[in-house]
Amino acid sequence: MTEQNLDALAQDMLRIGQQARTAAKTIRNASDAQKSKALLAMADLIEANRSQLQAENAKDIEAAEKNGLETALVDRLKLSDHALNTMATGLRQIAAMPDPVGSLGPTIKRPNGMDVAQMRVPLGVIGIIYESRPNVTIDAAALCLKSGNATILRGGSEAFHSNQALGAIIRQGLIAAGLPEHTVQVIGTTDRGAVGHLITMTDYVDVIVPRGGKGLIARLSAEAKVPLIKHLDGNCHLYIDKDAHVEKAQRIAINAKTYRYGICGTMETLLVHSEIAPAVLPDLAQALQDKGVELRGCEKTQALVSGILPATEADWETEYLAPILAIRIVSSIDQAMDHIAQYSSEHTESIVTENLEAARRFQREVDSSSVYVNLPTCFADGFEYGLGAEIGISTNRLHARGPVGLEGLTTQKWVLTGNGQLRGQN
Repeated sequence: MTEQNLDALAQDMLRIGQQARTAAKTIRNASDAQKSKALLAMADLIEANRSQLQAENAKDIEAAEKNGLETALVDRLKLSDHALNTMATGLRQIAAMPDPVGSLGPTIKRPNGMDVAQMRVPLGVIGIIYESRPNVTIDAAALCLKSGNATILRGGSEAFHSNQALGAIIRQGLIAAGLPEHTVQVIGTTDRGAVGHLITMTDYVDVIVPRGGKGLIARLSAEAKVPLIKHLDGNCHLYIDKDAHVEKAQRIAINAKTYRYGICGTMETLLVHSEIAPAVLPDLAQALQDKGVELRGCEKTQALVSGILPATEADWETEYLAPILAIRIVSSIDQAMDHIAQYSSEHTESIVTENLEAARRFQREVDSSSVYVNLPTCFADGFEYGLGAEIGISTNRLHARGPVGLEGLTTQKWVLTGNGQLRGQN
């Protein structure tokens, strides 16, 4: 890249940042009715422009397949009728949700009579960096808009045409509601240098949310000057306890692994109590193999089920995002939780059990952002949590953890109300 082109990119990103900061001042004070009107307009526009969106998406699909993009990533890229319907539904659900901006927490009455409370306010300008999934363009725009934030979206080059088409839909929806069109901006270049500018624009961007693979997250963690809400990977576990219902456990495990292989909530390691393993594993393993899942197991698992490859240390550490599953037989719930503590990415874990005490222990002691009882890990999704959609799933301990919806895109300020009280006087 020439120095002249480098300067042009820097100027473009500076302009985008300035436009976002200006828009943020307006959108933070926009009414719920106005924001919802924009979201509903976007939903209608997606349905009305289905053919055009899919035509642009087809360009991305063709290029992805030509370039040998992995099957799971191509799957994430497709704007099927179902995907577009889900986008429109998500927009309408978010529009109908309570506006978090301006809401007050519990009010404390101090001895001097003044009221102390916390009020939810927008974060400001949020930069979203993501790969493959064009649905993120809509989800991110909707959640940031509803929570009163301006946003700058930088999708992966493999979804460029899809994201630009969706960006045009978003702009039309904003204009229809009388909101600044720069409230949501989709960066119009595939130049990776744009990411470097975005993550260091501390004057204009308040937080970065990366959604992508380990390589992207590692780069941003090393280079970003703007704070990140992130997760590295989804090495998710399902533990079948000795007190599990066998058929229920089998159904949950199959769904946890095979619902979709390319999502971060997919089960990657199955842990099974030794007392129930002979009843659960043979039929479960056969069902998974019939669906094309390659199984890798510990020695005890191999003794129970034929056709399983030996599991290595790397298998316990790996997020496959593929039809591969590691299986380990454990002697107790404590050993299961120890395994999770050692290898988990602190994303999502689940226990299958009919024992209430075991369920409570697991949810209390397993230190991940989401912990389930008698549910498949693939429920790790803001839509399923009732958040309407999600901006991402955070394994941070600050500021948000788990699926990040509307509330996670706000912060709080203290608001105090009095009647002339003076400090130092009772």
